[in-house]
Amino acid sequence: MSYEIQDERYYVANEAIYDAFFLLLREKELDKITVSDVIKKAGIVRSTFYNHYENIPALVTAIEDKTIDDIFSLMDSFHPKNDKDMCKSFFLTICNYTMTNPFLTNLLRSPRENAFFEKLLTMFHRYVAGVTLNTTPACHSKEELSYMIACTIGSTLGVLHKWTNDNFAASAEAVADILSQAFISGMLPLIY
Repeated sequence: MSYEIQDERYYVANEAIYDAFFLLLREKELDKITVSDVIKKAGIVRSTFYNHYENIPALVTAIEDKTIDDIFSLMDSFHPKNDKDMCKSFFLTICNYTMTNPFLTNLLRSPRENAFFEKLLTMFHRYVAGVTLNTTPACHSKEELSYMIACTIGSTLGVLHKWTNDNFAASAEAVADILSQAFISGMLPLIY
């Protein structure tokens, strides 16, 4: 019983740390956020922070990993069947996730090279390789299919980069519609 309470407290404290960090990202640049900022915003004591993370870079790594896991969970739930509504729903989910994840938004806006993107691109490469191995394309080789999937991922990241730099001026629905149209008319016919 005490382990359950301890696990719940640990989870609640961790969520408070994440929430505080995300709020701080709206106020400060990533490299300006300190442990003191996080504990003050989260309403926790310093020792609680250090029970979870060694320092801010360790927290950033954990948030990077969670963001990557979230993105790949979204991608794994997507199985296109030339259905515009399904594609739009998928891309709308990606757009809404981008808008609500200040860490991802901050990184997409950033012109500097970032270790997160290197990690993300490595994961995308593994994802594409896995999808390619498990797919039998009708009209193209597996190598061509892997390039087509990589093209879709790259163009989606490019659109999200532009959208975040435009401060989400277009609605998530409009961006999802653009991404859906590009996928359905451009990539889907080449894949199947």
